[in-house]
Amino acid sequence: MRIVDIRATTVSVPLEAPLRHSNGEHWGRFVRTIVEVITDEGLIGLGEMGGGGESAELQFQGLKQYLVGHDPFDLEALRFKICNPTASLYNNRTQLMAAIEFACLDIIGQSLGIPVHKFLGGKLRDEVAFASYLFFRYSSDDGLYPEVRTIGQLVDHTRDLKERYGFRTHKLKAGVFHPEYELEAYQELARAFPQDSLRIDPNACWSVEQSIWFARRIEGIRNDYLEDPTWGLNGLRRVGEKTRIPLATNTVVVNFEQLAQNVLHPAVDVILLDTTFWGGMRACIKAAAVCETFQLGAAVHSSGELGIQLSTMLHLGAVLPNLTFAIDAHYHHLRDDILVGGKMKMERGKMKVPDGPGLGITLDRDKLAHYAALYQREGSYPYDRDSRRPGWYPLLPNDRWADANQSE
Repeated sequence: MRIVDIRATTVSVPLEAPLRHSNGEHWGRFVRTIVEVITDEGLIGLGEMGGGGESAELQFQGLKQYLVGHDPFDLEALRFKICNPTASLYNNRTQLMAAIEFACLDIIGQSLGIPVHKFLGGKLRDEVAFASYLFFRYSSDDGLYPEVRTIGQLVDHTRDLKERYGFRTHKLKAGVFHPEYELEAYQELARAFPQDSLRIDPNACWSVEQSIWFARRIEGIRNDYLEDPTWGLNGLRRVGEKTRIPLATNTVVVNFEQLAQNVLHPAVDVILLDTTFWGGMRACIKAAAVCETFQLGAAVHSSGELGIQLSTMLHLGAVLPNLTFAIDAHYHHLRDDILVGGKMKMERGKMKVPDGPGLGITLDRDKLAHYAALYQREGSYPYDRDSRRPGWYPLLPNDRWADANQSE
């Protein structure tokens, strides 16, 4: 079998409402690039990558000369073709490689008539547990979804998500308002949901001193971990020396060189693996094995997925023996998906692992065309800007907090 072509299509899929974070905002939609790898046997594998827009489409088309004629089973050779570490000094293609790997694994599974998890070691669980992803947010333009700004609104929003999806773990995306306000919000979540576990992630925007102050005040809460309170391995190491709460990261341990440094000079306790950031599912499985060897926690990060990447997260979650945490996902914030049947179903805070051949999903070509046309009308948006605060940008550590008393 040989690869004969690659297609890349950028789509814009609406969110329930614009999501706020420490660097800015998701402007009411996710922009993702859908990749199709086509073989001479008529099999088409699906991949997905975030952001990029037209530039991402051009980058994937630029890889066609590397792919045409390549056997999709030969993934190690493909890794060095695309992501040779010395060449990556000039062209970092890690996330491109991830999307292509997804598609090749999908092709392999279709060719063999088995799901991806079957040849990645076999699934250890039929369902994967998810955490709610709680964002402060602006109200939607159509008025269907209200803002989440006050602590009462946050608790009500969490209760609504728990009733709709059955979450037993809740993750608060912080770094929007002053840490004192977000501390009060986090403590109120703990009081409102005493049987559930919690985690908080300010996207590394606090100083080391603020992080220590915050961590000491939440030590009595049922915390999974404190995620990326400050920037850098050394900053996290300093925080870890002053708190009893496990620290986690998805920002400063995202490759094997950084993972080695964290093993040699421990800074974080839990590594959040991301099937895109790490360059594919296979890289995440290798990293999880290192975590298992050195007794580091392993979890799964969300980078704003549609159903294709979500399926890779489910297959990954199925095969990792040391996955002891509910995984993250933005998925429940989406209004729709580009898969046949629409959004995958979540019940009791869990999703079933696909058992069909390959990734076990089917692309809805009408929806792909619809959301590609929507992207052509709307265009991209800057992840690191806030549409409602023109001219604003954060510092690191940040001190330019949004006003929690000011309604939009």
